[in-house]
Amino acid sequence: MFLTAVLLVAGIVILFKTVRMVPQGYEWTVERFGRYTHTMTPGLHFLIPVVYGVGRKVNMMEQVLDVPSQDVITKDNAVVKVDGVVFFQVLDAAKAAYEVANLEVAMIALVQTNIRTVIGSMDLDESLSQRETINAQLLNVVDHATNPWGVKVTRIEIRDIQPPRDLVDSMARQMKAERERRAVILEAEGHRQSAILRAEGEKQAAILEAEGEKEAAFREAEARERLAEAEANATRMVSDAIAQGDVQAINYFVAQKYVEAFGKLATAPNQKFVLMPMESSGIIGSIAGVAELAREALGKQQAAPRNPPQNRATFPAGD
Repeated sequence: MFLTAVLLVAGIVILFKTVRMVPQGYEWTVERFGRYTHTMTPGLHFLIPVVYGVGRKVNMMEQVLDVPSQDVITKDNAVVKVDGVVFFQVLDAAKAAYEVANLEVAMIALVQTNIRTVIGSMDLDESLSQRETINAQLLNVVDHATNPWGVKVTRIEIRDIQPPRDLVDSMARQMKAERERRAVILEAEGHRQSAILRAEGEKQAAILEAEGEKEAAFREAEARERLAEAEANATRMVSDAIAQGDVQAINYFVAQKYVEAFGKLATAPNQKFVLMPMESSGIIGSIAGVAELAREALGKQQAAPRNPPQNRATFPAGD
């Protein structure tokens, strides 16, 4: 019974050692007497016990590796704390198993070293504002270094960069001063633009006012020219009437000027009383001359012969 039990247990162990099932997302290396022979992909496999055995079980899925925080000195001697995260995937299980002793520890050390190298070549402002550049440089260097290990680094992200507290306070003050400076510049620019627009408006108003005055002066000069022309025509007509022996035209002309002057004197705003140290017969005589002119003109019109229409045809009485 004891021997039977031992054989049964040995058979079960040999069965488990013979039949191997690799899960999806993993690859197992196979060793013969401790020497690597081949790699088992996901699925069912059979091995000869004692001769062949499973070496390493390698995860072939994409993995995330945290990079611990570390102190890094920038180019301008500022100490910052930097941490990150690495995304990688094993492409060759045999290399990942036998080319490096501890893959994760080696990758963390490699990433930390290159972080110090990349950030140490930058100023603090550059390291804070150019994370994409830092990530690209780290990815290029680390991926090239891990290629012999059968690993593909897909992405490296700098998660946090923490400057010292006093440096953060000074940066905040600097940023506040810069914002205040920009606000003052914008306000001054606004005042300057407003002054320019105001001056431009005043200039346009002055130009329009000058144009208006010029037009008004032109109109006034034209009106004066017309008035002078009418005055000249009236004087010429009076002169022609006098030359023809009509003395009453002088009375009309003098009476007209007399009445205009008297009207201006009476409507002056600084006169409260109008004194007339003159004989009333003078203006009455002038008006009488105007009436005489009107009567003579009317008499001439009535004495004029009436001519029959020239376009009317006449016929004999018998026709």
